[in-house]
Amino acid sequence: MNNFAKITAIEYVLPSNTLSNEDLAREFPEWDVDKIFGKTGINKRQIVGVDECASDLAFQACEKLLSAVDFERSEIDFIILCTQSPDYLLPSTACILQNRLGLSTQCGAFDFNQGCSGFIYGLGLAKGLIETGQAKNILLVTAETYSKYIHPSDKSVRTLFGDAAAATLVQSTVGTPHIDRFRYGTDGSGAKNLIVPIGGARRPSALNITPPVYKDDSGNARTDANLYMNGAAIFEFSMTRIPQMFATLFDDEFKIEDVDLFAFHQANKFMLDSLRRRIKLPEEKFISEFERCGNTVSSSIPIALKISMEKGILTSGKTVVGIGFGVGYSWAGCVIKW
Repeated sequence: MNNFAKITAIEYVLPSNTLSNEDLAREFPEWDVDKIFGKTGINKRQIVGVDECASDLAFQACEKLLSAVDFERSEIDFIILCTQSPDYLLPSTACILQNRLGLSTQCGAFDFNQGCSGFIYGLGLAKGLIETGQAKNILLVTAETYSKYIHPSDKSVRTLFGDAAAATLVQSTVGTPHIDRFRYGTDGSGAKNLIVPIGGARRPSALNITPPVYKDDSGNARTDANLYMNGAAIFEFSMTRIPQMFATLFDDEFKIEDVDLFAFHQANKFMLDSLRRRIKLPEEKFISEFERCGNTVSSSIPIALKISMEKGILTSGKTVVGIGFGVGYSWAGCVIKW
């Protein structure tokens, strides 16, 4: 029989430092607690310490997963790590993680930089490796520390993003496909709308040691070494591209009514409510799990899936549509059978 890829376990970790709406309101008196929650749907987000990096969160998530499953780590034969905040420009953080986890040196490992669509892209990569016989047991890891890129006076993004990591075990199984119907999209013309301008080879940090601080029209301060997000442009992109891509997942053989749960990238309340209404999805099938951790970028979908499992909402036999979208612009969707 043919081998297919299947998600068999998910675990996640959040850093210990909490940034609550009360904390933000004390720093920005013009933003009270109710206003922050009303705009974002987020009560708090967890933030890494000064010496804590994406690989630290990734390691903790993987150890948590490997402790929770009846499975020998020696059987892991591939690590796929999605991060936009790697420990170093090189080497790959996945290589560091392989060694730290004590995995076999016969294990493949690589990073990819994808952001909010990264979990769906990662599932597609894992499916390809498994169903072509290149791997059997894959750790798909998403780990992000956007807080390291955010200027402390930029409340526009500081209210949204939290740090996190998730580890997903994707394994070979027989029978019918469990991860299927992948759709992808890219529009690099939007790259400038969610970007950290300084730090790569185009504008190295060494040539911009003290970039000047500037303020936007809303009074948010940042430098070119910090995260910049054009929220209006990101919203417009999401409202246009995501409904278009979403529609392509369905046909005469697979209909919206066949879906038990919809797990979209957990951006914020306003974005998700707007998308749900635009696509006309029932609220009871739409996962919203960002109130306690904020927008955790590539980890947002696996965290939402895990919380849904813990609540008993996501159970064996259910069908999920996963949709990721954001930085790049990049978007992706797929169908997951639990």
